[in-house]
Amino acid sequence: MRAKDVLGREGEELAAVYLQEQGMRVLARNWRCRAGELDIVALDGHELVAVEVKTRRSLAYGHPFEAVTPVKLARLRALGLAWRAEHGVRFPLRIDAVAVVSDGGADPVVEHLRGVG
Repeated sequence: MRAKDVLGREGEELAAVYLQEQGMRVLARNWRCRAGELDIVALDGHELVAVEVKTRRSLAYGHPFEAVTPVKLARLRALGLAWRAEHGVRFPLRIDAVAVVSDGGADPVVEHLRGVG
């Protein structure tokens, strides 16, 4: 597996643990359909949350949140609605983003933005 893919998986794992610590229930990870993939699908009270996780080793090329563009948000919304329809969930959909900055050391930084799109 490429180093980039390993970093991404590590970031998604950190994000899932973080979200659970915040009281969210992770329903799915790396859910795929023809239109694309959702990193994490979670339940936060009575809201279904599609979570985009962006992981970087440093901020040298910008903050991870900068990669969550309007085009990406539109795709995440469509994917979240597809997941909701496939699973018969009626809760309203929210789009969140989680940024993980980890250089492989002991203290990765995890940031969470709610309702980004």
